Amino acid sequence: MNIIVCIKQVPDTETQIKIGQDGKSIIEDDIKWVMNPYDEYGVEEALRLKEKFGGEVTVVGLGPKRVTESLRTALAMGADKGILINDPALEGSDSLGTAKALAAAIKDLDFDLIFAGQRGVDDDSGLVGAALAEFLDIPQASVIVKVEVAEDGKSLKAHRPVEGQTLVIESSTPVLITAQKGLNEPRYASLPGIMKAKKKPLEEKTLADLGLDPSEFGEGARKLNIVELTPPPQREAGKIVEGETPEQKAGELAKLLHEEAKVL
Repeated sequence: MNIIVCIKQVPDTETQIKIGQDGKSIIEDDIKWVMNPYDEYGVEEALRLKEKFGGEVTVVGLGPKRVTESLRTALAMGADKGILINDPALEGSDSLGTAKALAAAIKDLDFDLIFAGQRGVDDDSGLVGAALAEFLDIPQASVIVKVEVAEDGKSLKAHRPVEGQTLVIESSTPVLITAQKGLNEPRYASLPGIMKAKKKPLEEKTLADLGLDPSEFGEGARKLNIVELTPPPQREAGKIVEGETPEQKAGELAKLLHEEAKVL
């Protein structure tokens, strides 16, 4: 079974994000970049299926040269080879442009499954997976927490949580799955895995290599434009409810909720 995992590089969730002077972008100086956490679930699930069925796992990323670090992380976890789509014309592309470029890199590859994170933790759009499936003309199942692949590898069942229940989606392969937290527990790269990753093939492609027109990408081709970025409002300091007994504290809390918070 040949599996592709799409990887996005995002700021570390512990990184302090600062808005740029233009009010529409972030300051990238001193940011630590990591693999999108939801993509890690996709890598892990792909590796587990490879261990069960055999085949290859290919990781595909898009962005500047630094994205190589995240691809190498996936290779160290156990993926077999990687592809980086790197072209200056891609800078500023929206989700649709990203999906179009990924589809061009993937369409001629031999694959049974594609995994992607259900969303990126940076822009939170959750659009790339669905758009990629559309460009490739294959079915997709999104926000999946369990995958059951048939023994012949020609079909699968994907479990999606909905309103406290589970929706089970059946599909033939090839199919695209977007991974949600709970699908698995991603492994750490071992030291031997890290050393092997340095020798695994990692191909770099430009838009020209993929037969794509650069004018269809970048800021000028965006369908979704950012008007303004604003930081979340600062939280006010908490208040300790005074009282000698639980009853007094409950009464004081009710008073504060009514008079100050105005929720009662």
